[in-house]
Amino acid sequence: MTPSLSTASRPASIAAPFAALVLGALAMGVSPIFVRLAGVGPFTSAFWRVALALPVLYLWMRISERGQSQPIARFSRATIWAALAFASDLFFWHLSIVTTSIANATFFATTAPIWVVLFGWLIFRHRPSAGVLTGLGLCILGGGALLAQSFHLHASGALGDIYGLITGIFFGLYFLAVQAARDGNSAARVTFEATIITAILLLAVALALERQLLPQTLGGVAALIAMAWVSHAGGQGLLAVALGRLPAAFSSLVIFLEAIAAAGFAWAILGEPVTLVQAGGGLAILAGIYVARPR
Repeated sequence: MTPSLSTASRPASIAAPFAALVLGALAMGVSPIFVRLAGVGPFTSAFWRVALALPVLYLWMRISERGQSQPIARFSRATIWAALAFASDLFFWHLSIVTTSIANATFFATTAPIWVVLFGWLIFRHRPSAGVLTGLGLCILGGGALLAQSFHLHASGALGDIYGLITGIFFGLYFLAVQAARDGNSAARVTFEATIITAILLLAVALALERQLLPQTLGGVAALIAMAWVSHAGGQGLLAVALGRLPAAFSSLVIFLEAIAAAGFAWAILGEPVTLVQAGGGLAILAGIYVARPR
């Protein structure tokens, strides 16, 4: 009876963090729109993205640790590394969004799984399985197909494309750092503590490089709040939940769902047609995630 019970419980244990990962990917996928609507500079929007999320994350942490005599913050070494990686990720991500097309910025940022696999092997000696490598290849091809219609290489946007590539590198490091930080810490605590450090770093950058720290319209305020609560508290929080149970390499592949969501929203809301190439790209991403799934 024991093996059957174990087998029956396994899908549920994987399904919950996988669902969190999918929802987190969708929540993070809308952040470029909020950045464009915020009406402030890229570094200021990055700062408000994390700063405005702190009350929500603190409440989540206190609820998840109720009844425990835990300090408000203790900052493990892995959490500090996660914060440094994420601050760098946001620095280059928001800079990329305003210096190149959203399609280009998204494509280069989605190279994060490559760096997760590479750094996971070099730093943590996590040798990727054949399934992960096959899934990675399928997801990259699928992501390229989805964004091919809007993706263009121009000399004027070359610097923004480089920023997007650097974003992918730091996002890959963030995946690995959060997974390490989750060892013995709740997702809420890791996300809250990393966000505190990230907010401090990005405030210093915004003050040094940009003068206007406050949005000039109510629409800008709403965009910043939505980005903080949806894309950061929701997206990064759910990602931390998933990384406590799922491998970082597989989790990074699921982020490719952002590209599928973007194409779906463009079709449903803006009436943009979905080409056969894009449909094939979406299927390739789904196939890659399926092939790389934890057994």
